[in-house]
Amino acid sequence: MRTSAEIKAFMKQRKMGLNDFIQKLSTNSYACKHPEVQSILNLTPPQDAELMNSNPSPPPSPSQQINLGPSSNPTAKPSDFDFLKVIGKGSFGKVLLARHRSDEKFYAVKVLQKKAILKKKEEKHIMSERNVLLKNVKHPFLVGLHYSFQTADKLYFVLDYINGGELFYHLQRERCFLEPRARFYAAEIASALGYLHSLNIVYRDLKPENILLDSQGHIILTDFGLCKENIEPNGTTSTFCGTPEYLAPEVLHKQPYDRTVDWWCLGAVLYEMLYGLPPFYSRNTAEMYDNILNKPLQLKPNISNAARHLLEGLLQKDRTKRLGFTDDFTEIKNHMFFSPINWDDLNAKKLTPPFNPNVTGPNDLRHFDPEFTDEPVPNSIGCSPDSALVTASITEAGEAFLGFSYAPAMDSYL
Repeated sequence: MRTSAEIKAFMKQRKMGLNDFIQKLSTNSYACKHPEVQSILNLTPPQDAELMNSNPSPPPSPSQQINLGPSSNPTAKPSDFDFLKVIGKGSFGKVLLARHRSDEKFYAVKVLQKKAILKKKEEKHIMSERNVLLKNVKHPFLVGLHYSFQTADKLYFVLDYINGGELFYHLQRERCFLEPRARFYAAEIASALGYLHSLNIVYRDLKPENILLDSQGHIILTDFGLCKENIEPNGTTSTFCGTPEYLAPEVLHKQPYDRTVDWWCLGAVLYEMLYGLPPFYSRNTAEMYDNILNKPLQLKPNISNAARHLLEGLLQKDRTKRLGFTDDFTEIKNHMFFSPINWDDLNAKKLTPPFNPNVTGPNDLRHFDPEFTDEPVPNSIGCSPDSALVTASITEAGEAFLGFSYAPAMDSYL
């Protein structure tokens, strides 16, 4: 059993983003002496260094800007919504509960600051997130995008509003889950990852903070900013990104990696659901990296043989021997740990979730962290800037986000 001090330290560290983590690591004299950490800090490829560079970058030149064609939803604007509560925060902005003034439906609106995105050269990740969201409409366990639009200084994603709480929030409260509950969540997560892989998308950032529960208790994956598109079944990529506790060994080793990084992360999340902390966790981040790379997986005897076998398969350090390497999701689906799961019923949401969030309606925010909901909604969120500001900001941002806006052809609320 983990001590409360360990849990507290873990929670504090988990709230620190990858950029902050790398900056902290690079200024820690003890950590920097660790050979694996030196390797990570010194051998970062140029394209990955941009992700970790704390120095402000100048706005991109026209040749670097993204242009995906004309905006397809010029009519949507912030004043279409009443912004009610802050329900999440990230590196580039906030997620707000909003009610559309015409149809009175509730949405989660992700509002991102263009300046912050451009400063850190993250526009490709933002556009990748938007592209992946457009492909999610056919899967029950992925958050849906209704449409997106932009003002001179902000980008807006209008998303499904999911208010059953983060898996992280529930895990934090209950320390760990019983095996049947962990199996149900792992199955729905695996189904979502398998679907993304079928579209040649690698998710890359699976962690309990990105896994939501809907009002009935089903899994919804969110936050597609680190997704990598166009990865064929045998294709690889090499960008160093993710969340420290969940980085697969091949990512830490700076080796090319493939879609099996998602199965490693599934193993880490399943382990955390069963034991309360990620598998190789240490308060000392350099030691944690060393554990991921070199320490054998240790499993306590309080889980079934099937769970043990699955964790050993998913948390295999050699990706070529990892469960899912040969036949991807099919290998996961057919594992004996999931033998109680009828996958057709699972995908049809016919299986009763093991936990019901018991929310009374859209205004029930009991499963959101008060750290977010107690924060005042910024006045600027719902304002459309005046024409002078529009002209100035568009000049500054260039055409970096041209083509961001999206709306289905037949939207009743526009």
